Amino acid sequence: MDLVKVKRALVSVTDKTGVVEFCSALSSEFGVEIVSTGGTAKVLAEAGVPVRPIDDLTGFPEMMDGRVKTLHPRVHGGLLARRDVPEHMAAAEEHGIGMIDMVVVNLYAFEATIAKENVTEEDAIENIDIGGPSMLRSASKNFASVAVVTEPGSYDAILAEMRANSGATTFDTRRALAVDVFAKTSAYDSAIWMYLSGYKGQAFPEEVRFRLEKVQDLRYGENPHQQAAFYRFMDSKPETLARAEQLQGKELSYNNILDTDAAWTAVREFTDEPACVIVKHMNPCGTCVDADITVAYRRAQAADPVSAYGGVMAFNRTVPASVIEAISENKQFVEVMIAPEYTPEALELLSAKPNLRVLRTGGVRPVGGHYDSRSVEGGMLIQTSDNVVEDPADFTVATKRQPTAEEMEQLLFAWKVAKSVKSNAILLAKDFVSVGVGAGQMNRVNSARIAVEAAGELAVGAVCASDAFMPFSDSLEVVAAAGVTAVIQPGGSIRDEEVIAKADELGVAIVFTGHRHFRH
Repeated sequence: MDLVKVKRALVSVTDKTGVVEFCSALSSEFGVEIVSTGGTAKVLAEAGVPVRPIDDLTGFPEMMDGRVKTLHPRVHGGLLARRDVPEHMAAAEEHGIGMIDMVVVNLYAFEATIAKENVTEEDAIENIDIGGPSMLRSASKNFASVAVVTEPGSYDAILAEMRANSGATTFDTRRALAVDVFAKTSAYDSAIWMYLSGYKGQAFPEEVRFRLEKVQDLRYGENPHQQAAFYRFMDSKPETLARAEQLQGKELSYNNILDTDAAWTAVREFTDEPACVIVKHMNPCGTCVDADITVAYRRAQAADPVSAYGGVMAFNRTVPASVIEAISENKQFVEVMIAPEYTPEALELLSAKPNLRVLRTGGVRPVGGHYDSRSVEGGMLIQTSDNVVEDPADFTVATKRQPTAEEMEQLLFAWKVAKSVKSNAILLAKDFVSVGVGAGQMNRVNSARIAVEAAGELAVGAVCASDAFMPFSDSLEVVAAAGVTAVIQPGGSIRDEEVIAKADELGVAIVFTGHRHFRH
């Protein structure tokens, strides 16, 4: 049964975009009887589209705040009856069940509801659709005879096919629509299950189902011989990298996305002042906060101009034209720029750099709020985000010498930056700029040596942040010899006393935070 003429359509939609025009065309062009429920029926009737209320079809009123309206044999019999089985058709005729040739349904916005801040379980449950998925599944099971339309974006194509086939739909279209429905209902049920599992306090339930949608295919992965694609979580929040809008530039690469994520995560550590973070190979090579966002860029770039070339740049404030002018003055090549917004003048200047990928998030969300996940061979690791609230009032000074107020300000800045550096991380900071970064080394003392070498003369009077405790005094001795005056670290080593004694000997202040910030 390739062609099936649509004589009756059941319409019940949450998203009413284009539904009036679609149903008007079904009715006026093809004589389709429109059967509809509650709010949808009202919208159609008010627009002058002939519509038959669902309770007229079923002979049973909608009840229980609309919870029960389409769960009826005259609905599901009309959807499930096989037209090619005489016994089915005889049963339908005996019970007064008419055939339904098309279902136009989209579901209660459960996922949009649970994405809202402070949503209650009661609100979430009321947005669990029952009748909608039931109709979709019944109609899709019988795609040999019934067309299922779930997206307003499909309306024009459906009408075009019906116009080409005297009001009929084709088998291939009905089958493709049914496959799409089962994907949707499966995902919908998974979203409900995951929400209720988490609500009951199961931070890590026994089974997890990720819901991802493809953003784009990538030219290749980390290396040209690897294939790759970018997916985002269906429940990803606004103002995240996954939801950012690309305003211009070439397609993002696999490595671009990783670096941009690192940069966007790092710059959001700073909320009180404008900040610029420049990332290369997932490490912040230049970070600065300043009341002037352009100054923040200039000083971040100057911290390590060699590494900054070809890097990814993130801002936590609107980017003005002066930043783009400064980039041009520095003749700096930038792979990706991400920011909450750009001034029109900045965008005009950026348009002269067509290869520069420019991303706009529309805002700055606090760090965290989603699980971190990473694949391993044959499995996946999942953890909560590293967004622990740290109150400097709870930090302790371990040494005899107290850090000065100025040193403490620099230590807090350095601590936030070090959180984004690959472990073992040693970071030197001065005047709210990261002046030396030692990242990803197999031992901490080598990270200290790299940071000191990168800082050069700027290490004199700088402060140091270590993402984990210093297990020996060797790292401390390296940074102190270079001129570092104060260190911030978690503490907790069995050799803390040895390190503290060495710091007292060298006149270096040490602050313990109590929290480690490894970034593997």
